[in-house]
Amino acid sequence: MNFDSAEFWVALLQIIGVNIVLSGDNAVVIALAARGLPAEQQKKAVAWGSGAAVVMRIVLTLAAVELLRLPYLKLVGAALLAYIAVKLLIPEAEEAGHGKVSTGMATAIRTILLADLVMSVDNVIAVAAAAKGNAVLLVIGLALSIPLVVFASRMLLGLMDRFPMIIVFGAALLGWVAGEMLIGDPVVKPTVDSSPGWLHYLVPAIAAAMVVAIGKLLAARVERAGVELTAVQGQVVPPASTAGSHRVVLAVDGSPGSLAAARYVAQLPARLPAGTPLEVDLVNVQRSVSGDVAAFVSPEALQGYHRERSDQALAPASAELEQARIGYTRHEFVGDPGRIIAAYATKQHAHEIVIGVRGLGTHTGAVVGSVAQGTLEHATVPVVVVT
Repeated sequence: MNFDSAEFWVALLQIIGVNIVLSGDNAVVIALAARGLPAEQQKKAVAWGSGAAVVMRIVLTLAAVELLRLPYLKLVGAALLAYIAVKLLIPEAEEAGHGKVSTGMATAIRTILLADLVMSVDNVIAVAAAAKGNAVLLVIGLALSIPLVVFASRMLLGLMDRFPMIIVFGAALLGWVAGEMLIGDPVVKPTVDSSPGWLHYLVPAIAAAMVVAIGKLLAARVERAGVELTAVQGQVVPPASTAGSHRVVLAVDGSPGSLAAARYVAQLPARLPAGTPLEVDLVNVQRSVSGDVAAFVSPEALQGYHRERSDQALAPASAELEQARIGYTRHEFVGDPGRIIAAYATKQHAHEIVIGVRGLGTHTGAVVGSVAQGTLEHATVPVVVVT
């Protein structure tokens, strides 16, 4: 592959896409591993831990490139990459955290290093496969993955939350790369090369389509299995509604759409019949971290992480309601936002759910935002989607 060939630039775009999709969880582990340290040690732990992880990733990628030259290993790598792609689309169950509290900088650095070793296998295989043995592409892939892991992972995580279709496209891309890896194995390649040219595109396309279809199917089964309401600060059961009151579940995530929803609720008293009490449940649902992340952080760090993000998400709506002198009770949950919001409103006999048109999303959804869409799909009470 040369710089002036379309194949080179397609492979480069594949590497960039792979890095964007697979670098998100690393940021959470890095942040949580250093969370329990004094402020002056946190930056040092992140810098040293990330630096060591980068060196390890370079070594692993170089080793993967050499190993993938051997017969049958690309077949194994293709199967592993397809599995990773399908897993991207399946909502993770909430984990309580299985790691230990970081009591020193050495412990935090070791946690970051170990976590990256486990969590970067998919990234290493995908970059090595997309590079197709091209040294220039491999160097570019490594050069891109390093800053993404160290500096931009948190931003990418937020980007994927806000635009959940990135996950679907990323899973399809991994499926495509898996298909290319499959037909590139030394055992299969001679047969493929002697076949019509369209086969080189058909196999990756089928692999990408199958990854998305299987991932969506398994995700639907997980969602149908039900979700247990779990509050960040313990189970929250507010008092029963006052007779004759109007109860609203206001679901927020800190986005501009959530603020618009809060302003809608702040104006509700003027729309209700005179003398009707307004009861507001201000709800935020944090998405569960992946099982990979939970395996390396303590329950205390994980709970603190969810609580901090929930505080940030609830603050704008809380200020809006307080300014309008509207009373509210605040509730924080962890899990699938759409299902939890709908289930909570049903359980508390709410009269309506109010939600912004653009919220932080799960792995599905389109025009109205995945949280709003999920809420609409599962709600048994009226849902007001504020634009």
